[in-house]
Amino acid sequence: MVATPVTKLTFEEYLTYDDGSGFHYELVDGRLELMNPPTIEHFLIVEFLATVLKLEIQRLSLPWLTFRETGTRTGRNKSRLTDLCVVTQEQARDLLKAPAVFETPPLLVIEVVSPDSIKRDYRHKRSEYAAVGVPEYWIVDPLELKITVLLLEEGFYEETVFTADQKIVSQTFPELAIAPHQIFAAGNV
Repeated sequence: MVATPVTKLTFEEYLTYDDGSGFHYELVDGRLELMNPPTIEHFLIVEFLATVLKLEIQRLSLPWLTFRETGTRTGRNKSRLTDLCVVTQEQARDLLKAPAVFETPPLLVIEVVSPDSIKRDYRHKRSEYAAVGVPEYWIVDPLELKITVLLLEEGFYEETVFTADQKIVSQTFPELAIAPHQIFAAGNV
């Protein structure tokens, strides 16, 4: 990891932090954590999911939007960057001219696992997203060829793992007809 010149930041300082490097950081207990650039496979999977979800949102005429690499505040001095999230138009409107860090929970957060994010996606983000009330969290794992869908129940996530051609069951998008093999195939050129 690259050393950053700042040792501790408040959430408010993080919102305006720019070291001029163009790197993306998450804020974890006041410390900046550098996010490694994603792979092309990662980008392709996120692009595919964003397209599928946008089409479903349009088909159902829902007042929702999808965003890539926006922040979600997960604690006093914590903010995570999501690979993909679904929010209401009202949530987006509140941040129209502000840093794109949601302080209210997105409807759905999707993270695509990479070798350096396994612990962060499966453990840290899972507990942080549950603590702030994100109702649905998908962990898309191209390393294990599985998708874990976590639904918030009484403050904790109940998980269901989908593989191969099993239809993913989503609380946010109950009519969505998609299987893991389609998502992972999108990661190929």
